[in-house]
Amino acid sequence: MAVKYSCSTRTIQRKIDSVEIKQEKSFEFLANVLIDTTYFGRTFGVMVFKNSLSGEVLLKYYVKVETNKQYYAGIEEIARRGIRIQSIICDGRKGLFQMFGGIPVQMCQFHQTQIITRYLTRNPKLEASKELRMLSLRITKMTKKEFIFELNKWNEKWADFLKERSVSSTTGKSFYTHKTLRSACLNLKRNMPWLFVFEQYPELMIPNTTNALDGLFSDLKNKLRNHNGLSIERKKKFIDGFFKA
Repeated sequence: MAVKYSCSTRTIQRKIDSVEIKQEKSFEFLANVLIDTTYFGRTFGVMVFKNSLSGEVLLKYYVKVETNKQYYAGIEEIARRGIRIQSIICDGRKGLFQMFGGIPVQMCQFHQTQIITRYLTRNPKLEASKELRMLSLRITKMTKKEFIFELNKWNEKWADFLKERSVSSTTGKSFYTHKTLRSACLNLKRNMPWLFVFEQYPELMIPNTTNALDGLFSDLKNKLRNHNGLSIERKKKFIDGFFKA
């Protein structure tokens, strides 16, 4: 562009920097709100609120670290704009599920699978761990009744194994031998009330994952890779244009 218009590169950059992204949009009245945050480095992230019904990005915040307080503020802001929030779909952040009063909250089943994988790794050695991870991978294809039935079967099969204890050679105190496996199982049980909320409200068309938002993040990052080296302010301008929210 600098060659085409016979000016310096800096002049082109100044012109682009001066452009303001207009955010004039009208939104659908109803929303199932997908919420999540993606990061570009350790201290620069974008918190996004997307309507799964229309595919529109309703709101975004630039954040250093995501907090439940910011998610709550975003939901309040969306409601303040006159949008009726039918449901919220989110990851497994501690304390997030209980924050939104009477609004149904669905935990992303894909995130639940990721949590179990973090506990057990992608290639667990123990047979019990292999079975539990395989069960978690099937969660999106099962009903709540089917999943609980299979989880109970797994618990019965490995009950004695989960109770095994070892003794520390340094302190002499006993501890659960398969602590990580127990933690994975307890995490599933703890999150169960929110993993199949979409089944309770079929008329609301609540998605069971935040995959639509994760796909949007992947698209954004792929496009930004073509512009490596952007300053934070120019990166924000790019993101503003991408989301238009």
